[in-house]
Amino acid sequence: MSDINKPSAGDYSYAVAKGGIGAIPIVGSLASELLGLLVTPPLEKRRRKLLTEIGGKLKELEEKGAIDLSTLASNVQFIDTVLVATTNALKTSDEEKLKSFQNVILNTALGQSPDKTKGQIFLNLLDKFTVWHIKILHFIDNPPKWFESVGQTTPSFMMGSLSSVLINTFPDLSGQQDLLDIIWQDLHDNGFHNTGGLMTTMTGNGLLVKRTTQLGQEFLNFISSPKE
Repeated sequence: MSDINKPSAGDYSYAVAKGGIGAIPIVGSLASELLGLLVTPPLEKRRRKLLTEIGGKLKELEEKGAIDLSTLASNVQFIDTVLVATTNALKTSDEEKLKSFQNVILNTALGQSPDKTKGQIFLNLLDKFTVWHIKILHFIDNPPKWFESVGQTTPSFMMGSLSSVLINTFPDLSGQQDLLDIIWQDLHDNGFHNTGGLMTTMTGNGLLVKRTTQLGQEFLNFISSPKE
């Protein structure tokens, strides 16, 4: 039963035949048929999963008395947010970004979102950012709390650079200084931190201070789990 909508070998053969009948030179038609079979089923599965999860969370909030779904139906900002967030969420398979888009919808439903203009900007940035942008922003918002949240003891640093701290914290970024610089600059250019370059040497205490701006904090609140 679970494979009922899964394309079979016959489906692919049919697509090839349909695309080729009387139109051998027209490659576009054939490509379109094949692309539809390759992309549409997993995309539809992703869409159903996303909407089911969001719907379930909204229902839980209603049962707790935190929201009124009938009222949300006429909330223009909520509807706009749902449309943009779900559209963008379908473009990624990264669980952290999917969770962030879901949180955006839930926070908007709870009235915990920023004003409409900031909300639109934040949604666009969430779509643009990679998971590494989000991880690093969470980390620099409160390094000691971040270590606590992942069950680690906050390391002791005598002196060092922010680059060394980030690579120590996220070993997968080792050897990727150029990528780290791009991410850091992106976060700076969008007003989420006001620290200079990553290679400046600092004291141990200075390496673990909060670096997000007010705008960066608002963005994190918007994409983080709701505070019910």
